[in-house]
Amino acid sequence: MLETAVRQVRVAIAMITGRPLSVRNVRRLVDDALATLDEFGEPGADVDQLVDGPFADPDDRLDLQTRAIQRTARRLADRSVFYRERFERAGVDPGELTPATMPRVPVTVKADLVSRQRDFLCGRPQIITQTTGTTGRPGQVWLSRYEVELWPALIALSMLLRGEVRPGDCMQINISSRATAAVQEDIDMLRLANASSRVVGQVPPDESLDHLLDPGAGRPTILNGYPSYIGELVTAARRRGLSPADFDLRALYVGGEVFSPALAEASRATFGVERINDTYGVTELLPVGGRTCGQRHLHLDPNMGFAEVLALGTGEPAAPGELGTLAVTPYFPYRECMPVFRYDTRDVVRALPDELDCELAAVPAVSEILGKESRLLRACSGVHTPREVVEVLDGLPGAEWPVRHRTEVRDGRVHVTVASGRLRERDVVDALAARGVAATAEVVDLDPRAARRLCPLRCDLREKTFVREAS
Repeated sequence: MLETAVRQVRVAIAMITGRPLSVRNVRRLVDDALATLDEFGEPGADVDQLVDGPFADPDDRLDLQTRAIQRTARRLADRSVFYRERFERAGVDPGELTPATMPRVPVTVKADLVSRQRDFLCGRPQIITQTTGTTGRPGQVWLSRYEVELWPALIALSMLLRGEVRPGDCMQINISSRATAAVQEDIDMLRLANASSRVVGQVPPDESLDHLLDPGAGRPTILNGYPSYIGELVTAARRRGLSPADFDLRALYVGGEVFSPALAEASRATFGVERINDTYGVTELLPVGGRTCGQRHLHLDPNMGFAEVLALGTGEPAAPGELGTLAVTPYFPYRECMPVFRYDTRDVVRALPDELDCELAAVPAVSEILGKESRLLRACSGVHTPREVVEVLDGLPGAEWPVRHRTEVRDGRVHVTVASGRLRERDVVDALAARGVAATAEVVDLDPRAARRLCPLRCDLREKTFVREAS
């Protein structure tokens, strides 16, 4: 249709030139996609080009990235007290920055955002959201009305075109209500896609299972939650003798923690889901996000932001195969109210070569998230990541998810304390050794409250959030 083509061109021009996108125009494209799906059953190749956008072409990417970085930096220098000072102290001209010269600007960290919140503001605030606080004091982030309306429309369009959400779907949302922006984003995205939502939150696992099984309001077809909470649901479902025939789920969305292959397989076997989307999203970086391909690379959306891997210890760009922390700069016009520049998430990844052969090879990628930098294990056998330990423990015979554990380095060796009444220390040590981790282990049988103290997980964010338990 001519109208659809015109709307596509307008969005593409806005993406290239950096002008604010028309929310109304993006919503009409969502309606166009719905109409096409209703008539033909698939979105069509011409509409699908909007998913990856102009930044997916490697020949054009450098020029487009440079212009997006400069446009974003100039706006920050003009409107943000924090970044005006930062650019001046670094002796940087925002209009001359390139991907190669980005390291001249010091990274922004969560402590900056917490201590100088108002100095980041660049627009008119509409609502406030915050981080979950599982790794420290929560950070608060203000969003504008434009952002609140634009992001769900862009996500709805993308997910419809990829077949990740369908008209008539019902998503059960089991993420913390503290994540206001993420919950509201999901609700609005589903509404635009002619799907529905059921916001359950972080309630006891059996309550969530009852919602999944309740036919009264239509059973959910998509489940959205943190890996540790999904682990609780799998364990509870198996205890109740439930099987895929008891659920109507076709897709599972997880993010925010390490999601192991063993837990993924258990989720498929328990819930019968066809698709598992292991996604990456950080409140401070919205709407920039990432998705995991079949080869377990994390592909970050190049249209909405610029991603860097900063080598541990030096902060210089990491070479392929090297460990580093992930730093991201969301672009204007996707982020306008409280943007960040070179935000170091402290999430550890491994840098990957530019040339990949996975199904998402056109989109830049890093490894899966390997854990927080503060939780790396620097032992005589090398630097080991939280993901290595989680994947080993989750894959042990007799494991019940989530496997509660604490790791530390003692006398140069990794020591793992595991809360379990079923696992054996020898099995833990041998399985870690098979992954190249020289370790000692202690398996302790603890009550649930004591087990939670070993290492807080996102599943512990009940609707009262983290509180001190009565002794």
